[in-house]
Amino acid sequence: MSTEVKLGTRHALRVLRAGSFRRYIIGSAISDTGTWMQVMAQMWVMTTLTTSALMLGLVNLCSGLPMLALTMVGGSAADRFDKRKILLITQYLQIGIAVSLGLLIWSKNIAIWQVFIFASIQGLSNSFEMPTLNAFVPELVKRDEIQSAISIDRTVFHGSRMIGFSLSGILISAFGMASAFFANAVSFVAFIIALFTIPPRARGTAEEEEKRASGIKDGFRYVAQDKPSLAMIGLIATTTVLIFPIITVMMPLYGKLMLHLAADRVGFLMGASAVGSIVGAIFLISIPRDKRVPFMMVNAGIVGCAIFILSRAPSFYLATGVLIFNSLGLAMNFGLANTIVQERAPDYLRGRVSAVFMLSFVGLMPVAGLGITSLSDLIGMRTALAIAAVCYAAIALIVLARVRRQCAEPGICEVKSDKAPAPPVAATV
Repeated sequence: MSTEVKLGTRHALRVLRAGSFRRYIIGSAISDTGTWMQVMAQMWVMTTLTTSALMLGLVNLCSGLPMLALTMVGGSAADRFDKRKILLITQYLQIGIAVSLGLLIWSKNIAIWQVFIFASIQGLSNSFEMPTLNAFVPELVKRDEIQSAISIDRTVFHGSRMIGFSLSGILISAFGMASAFFANAVSFVAFIIALFTIPPRARGTAEEEEKRASGIKDGFRYVAQDKPSLAMIGLIATTTVLIFPIITVMMPLYGKLMLHLAADRVGFLMGASAVGSIVGAIFLISIPRDKRVPFMMVNAGIVGCAIFILSRAPSFYLATGVLIFNSLGLAMNFGLANTIVQERAPDYLRGRVSAVFMLSFVGLMPVAGLGITSLSDLIGMRTALAIAAVCYAAIALIVLARVRRQCAEPGICEVKSDKAPAPPVAATV
């Protein structure tokens, strides 16, 4: 078998044949839609309680600190234990969060400190769910199908964001803010059903199973020694600090204060940005290995330009347009970075490597959420966006230029996998 990933639409769609991955995708699509509805609703709730961008950043801090502290623990648990059981526990916990917040909002007893507490509980759940999910998807397909699986998974993720944000705005306008939280609670049922239908992974050799139980430090050690993986994590960290706070934390406030929009139009604004994400995720299917970094460099330029234009956008329509291009570049770069890291990671270490990758995103969000939001309160939102855009483009291009050649070559574990695949032993529950 060639070490080069076979690409194309027909090859990509093979992963949707009847089996575990298809059941996972269907459940994930429904559950993710509900999750994005709650994300939009929670941010809108905060805009009714405060007009400070810093306070929005503090919510992010409350959810991010548990993830910063426990994501590596979650990644280690994903390598050691049944990923399905970890995911089921996190789904039950998040149903409780959604129902509790919905009831507080419905009874008009919601306060900022309560949002902070539930954000912290959500962060605890995410610290186990996110690295487990990231390592779970590659287990559902063959190694040469990982890029296709990640592409389809990202397409569903971003498509559900577009639908979820839009539905949330509609529900808030029609039935009140609590309705989005209750809808999210119900949506988890689909993913829970899917998890119950997926069998446990096949156990590897005795040596592989022993390595799965090794320490957390092995994940950091592997990433530090693999320059392409380290560069991809550096790129995501740069995106997290300079770009993600703008589109995940500040956007409701941007729409409300800069563009003077109501909840339904803010929902459409945030949902429309997912259009570019869907297109970008689909494009992942057809990008060959040697073209990945050049595409990523172009995308970095697109993101920088889009955020700079957003900082000057005078209208809803222009802001919507540039957010579509911004999300296209972000989706492609996040998906390609994840593909490079996942393809190069050894199977027995994937949970911990995924945890390091997720740390560059969720682990930095607490600091990132405070940084850009504080700068926005200090010098103005439009100026803060312009500075973030220029800094991001410069750093991202430098990081990618340094590993362009290495990313065009297969990782060591990919070569070994092609030459001598290890036969799995019987699976146990």
